[in-house]
Amino acid sequence: MYREYIHIEAITKNISKYSLSGRLRIASILDTNDKGISYIGQRVTISGWSRTVRKQCSDTLVFVVLNDGSTSRNIQVVVEQSASGFGDALKSSVGCSYRITGCIVKSPAKEQEVELLVSDPKEDEIKVLGFCDPSKYPLAKKHHSREFLREISHLRPRTQFFSSVTRIRNTLSIAIHDYFQYLGFYYIQTPIITSTDCEGAGEMFQVTTLLPHSDMISDVPIKKSGNLSTKINPKSTDNHDKLDNIIDYNQDFFGAPTYLTVSGQLNVENFSCSMSDVYTFGPTFRAENSHTGRHLAEFWMIEPEMAFADLLDDMNLGEGLLKYCVEAVLKNNEVDLQYLDANVEKGLINRLKQIVSEEFARISYTEAIEMLKPYNNKFTIFVEWGMDLGTEHEKYITDVLLKKPCILYNYPKDIKAFYMKQNDDGLTVAAMDILVPKIGEIIGGSQREDDIEKLKSAIIEKGMKLEPYWWYNELRLYGSVPHAGFGLGFERLVMMVTGINNVRDVIPFPRYPGHCTF
Repeated sequence: MYREYIHIEAITKNISKYSLSGRLRIASILDTNDKGISYIGQRVTISGWSRTVRKQCSDTLVFVVLNDGSTSRNIQVVVEQSASGFGDALKSSVGCSYRITGCIVKSPAKEQEVELLVSDPKEDEIKVLGFCDPSKYPLAKKHHSREFLREISHLRPRTQFFSSVTRIRNTLSIAIHDYFQYLGFYYIQTPIITSTDCEGAGEMFQVTTLLPHSDMISDVPIKKSGNLSTKINPKSTDNHDKLDNIIDYNQDFFGAPTYLTVSGQLNVENFSCSMSDVYTFGPTFRAENSHTGRHLAEFWMIEPEMAFADLLDDMNLGEGLLKYCVEAVLKNNEVDLQYLDANVEKGLINRLKQIVSEEFARISYTEAIEMLKPYNNKFTIFVEWGMDLGTEHEKYITDVLLKKPCILYNYPKDIKAFYMKQNDDGLTVAAMDILVPKIGEIIGGSQREDDIEKLKSAIIEKGMKLEPYWWYNELRLYGSVPHAGFGLGFERLVMMVTGINNVRDVIPFPRYPGHCTF
């Protein structure tokens, strides 16, 4: 049953409470079917930041190219000497902020239909709200590398590149909620601080109040039998277990070892086993010492869970979500996509349309291995059954062999997480990954193991402790049901839709090893 959850009448009834101080967004003028022609003759007030400022006719005319972030399109403002505030306009430069009142007129320029004329000394005004020194402004020049923009993440939203990414990111966020709400899913806010490792990889950030302000490790409370002189390998993944046996966490804030979550899955499964169809959408953290363009220490994950569902339901839900999100961007971000198609990836729009229009291929992991083996000479790592496919293998399937998105399913159990349902063959689990061109894996999911004894055995086989997962295992004691879910990395979704090949360029403030500025 589908749910209508947005009450437009209530929104429009109360919209007057949220005034824009008489300001009209530039998108309201330029992102219309007629590119603003219907506004000709109207006096409007706009605000924004200058992309360029130039003076002509012996400084009797000032041309300001203005953008307010509501669209990638800029509006040209022509300020005549007779206008109020002309003196300040003459002093202004790139990066300044303005509030401008003028009249929309037909533009003589070919690249735009309209512009804003500021000329009437009584009715029109240009007010410089904040000046900017162009000699110190990092964005004074027109073109900047993405590497440079990462160094000034606090300013890069002012660029056409990153503002386009941000608007698309916004559309995708709303589309995700729209999709699940329409299908009757409930949004669950799962905790960021946790005592369990969902993935079992040990790559977690620890949360503790035991380290004093002096950062003296000798002051950390230890168990009587403990010895902090025990050698800790900084590159090892079993340090948490070593510290657990040494440090007295009873004196810590939570009375036990705790970490930043790597996934909300285990928690959201709790609600799935009570409310059937649920999802979570929030930040997750991995202490993975990776410097690739595909990994971040902090990123966002979408994780739905469905009760009374199997692997086929999981695949259908994931494919539907990706198609809905892409379609939402095609519909709502036409101008941003045109910019990215011209400046980031030629053919981006056509690729996105193909994702929406074509069915995803579906092949088993075993079939994929057989497909790849003849091309082993093209890979740095040879393909063999039982291996975890790398990005080079995944992209070869989607970009070369199939030329379309693909869902791989039934993976070897030894390379997948403990919670995945074991298949009858004893070798594989009911897992699936959705692979897309240019990215590789974008969704990873599975049917969850609903047999408590098999689940306990899997936890032990992975070398993990049973005790932290007592509550998760207990779900299988009280009315256990088949259920399934997946995780979608939000930043990888943004990469897929924008054509950008580095994850650090699709998140507002990237966190990665050695970098946590801003």
